[in-house]
Amino acid sequence: MKKKMLLSTLVGVMMVAVLAACGSGEQTEQPKSTASATTAPSAVASTTEGEAKTKLTYWTVDRHDADYMKEVIMKFNESNKDNIEIEMTVLADNFNQSIDIAFASNQAPDILRTTDFLGFVKKDYLLPINDLMTDEMKQRYGNLQVEELNTVDGQIYSLPHTGQYWRLIYNVDLFQKAGIKEPPKTIEELVEYAKKITEAGKDISLSGTSVVDGYNYKTGQFDFSVYKPIVEGLRQMKQDGSMLPGIESLDIDPLRAQFAAGKIGMYLNHSGEPGVYQSQFPTEVNWSAALPPTIDGSQQGTVAVIAGNHIGISKNTKNKDKAWKFLEYIYNLEFQKEYHEKGFGISIVPDVNAVASKPTIPGIEGFLPSKFDALYAPTPISVTEAKVEGMKTGNVILKYMMEGGDADKILNDLTARYNAALEKARTAGDTKTKANSDFDPNKLQGSLAK
Repeated sequence: MKKKMLLSTLVGVMMVAVLAACGSGEQTEQPKSTASATTAPSAVASTTEGEAKTKLTYWTVDRHDADYMKEVIMKFNESNKDNIEIEMTVLADNFNQSIDIAFASNQAPDILRTTDFLGFVKKDYLLPINDLMTDEMKQRYGNLQVEELNTVDGQIYSLPHTGQYWRLIYNVDLFQKAGIKEPPKTIEELVEYAKKITEAGKDISLSGTSVVDGYNYKTGQFDFSVYKPIVEGLRQMKQDGSMLPGIESLDIDPLRAQFAAGKIGMYLNHSGEPGVYQSQFPTEVNWSAALPPTIDGSQQGTVAVIAGNHIGISKNTKNKDKAWKFLEYIYNLEFQKEYHEKGFGISIVPDVNAVASKPTIPGIEGFLPSKFDALYAPTPISVTEAKVEGMKTGNVILKYMMEGGDADKILNDLTARYNAALEKARTAGDTKTKANSDFDPNKLQGSLAK
């Protein structure tokens, strides 16, 4: 799904407690399939020797690792001793809608990427895997399972795999041309450096924030007032002429293309970017990544790592035990280590990070786990925004950036409307999130990497 770059950076990046993070957006190339689609949930095929095989279908939305996963699945098909044959189909666009149609027509895949985790659970698409997991596996993933991200009411549906590590991505060459020696550490420096780069003859696009989706884990309420320094910084950059013309309507892929061409100084996004610049938008730009800037330069919290879930088993499959064999193959140290080392995704599993070598993909080093990265529970932003009356966060901040106004009044109104919508969502049972008075982002430091 395409997202306007600035709106996605203003909404999608609001994923941090004290450190800032930013940007969101998926690659939007045309869908491709690495295997022909099947019209049946599962089937039995015969080998040339006449030996029966159970064919299981696996649907995924992931394109960046499709060729690699095709090789992995081929190896699994050839080596497993249970006569299982996995057929993978990549559905790059409208994945969730395709899943709905497949279940409605009794043609659901046996195994699927759990992209809309809560939605899939509520629609009874997913099979709980508690009884299939070994005690060792439960222990390995115990501290990584998050309610409404991997589990619902104690039932486990999908395990975590890799995470989105949020960073400031910047053009080293443009920084040097503007006389800047290192990435900005504060919002004030962010604004200053944007102006310097622009004066050096280039444009810049960027954003940032200081809390997770505007949601305060400690109080269990939304509070957009903490965004004031951020939105004022955005407004100042716009007035300074430090933003790429037309930024308000720029999609993420065109932004990447501009960055790859050396026309953008810095922006914020997650650890999927190295893969983008290796394959989708090859670049000769000397670029790097750094921890996002903070309000005052101090690093007293953690950057929220969005991890969540990976794959699950269809509730409708007739071969759950054999489907689980494939999940075991994917949710194991050997596969996850190789996946991490090849740079397809940065693991959040501690035993993987403990033994895996540094990925060789260019640009990945700045995204590797630091002591300031931590796994966070999901915020209720999606179910809240579905019930919000009036303009949503991204549009509100964009409007202020373009037109100005009373920042306090605007953010207070946003807070009131979102909390009213959150109350409706909780009453409707759409989320069980609640206040966590003991929440302290400082205590999460070092939880993913020492």
